[in-house]
Amino acid sequence: MSKPRFTTQQMAAAGIIAAIYAALTLLLPIPQYGGIQFRVAEAMTVLPFLFPEAIPGLTVGCFLANLLGSPIPLDWIVGTAATLLAALWTSKLHHRALAPLPPVICNAVIIGAMIAWYEAGFGPGFGAAFAYNAVTVGIGEAIACYVLGMLLLAILPRVPALRGRLTVRG
Repeated sequence: MSKPRFTTQQMAAAGIIAAIYAALTLLLPIPQYGGIQFRVAEAMTVLPFLFPEAIPGLTVGCFLANLLGSPIPLDWIVGTAATLLAALWTSKLHHRALAPLPPVICNAVIIGAMIAWYEAGFGPGFGAAFAYNAVTVGIGEAIACYVLGMLLLAILPRVPALRGRLTVRG
């Protein structure tokens, strides 16, 4: 019999991460969807740098938040895929200062393109819509990840209950 990929404790942590991500996205009264958005929950996208169980937690949390809150059905799949890709990429990094970069790049490019396609299709206006949405989504993502996310990366290793569970890297 093979060893399970995640322990029961890690699966519970993934569930908690998913619930917090979805709740922050759905309950905070700030723009969470569209070209100009700021998701406080996106600060959590740096967590795969510390916890591998954050990957499924963020993916499920993003899917639930998009399913229940996004007016764009394509966002349920594309938005979730952007979060999954960013989480996988973040988990492979070896320096803490780089952890916010994958979510910023993935969301700016993927979500920027999705919103541009939704607004303009792949016609002549796509390029301008993509540039605008990539910049605005990227700015919101950068603020969430580089300010709040880096704060999480600084604070969580100091929590005594988490010290034995963290992935130790630069």
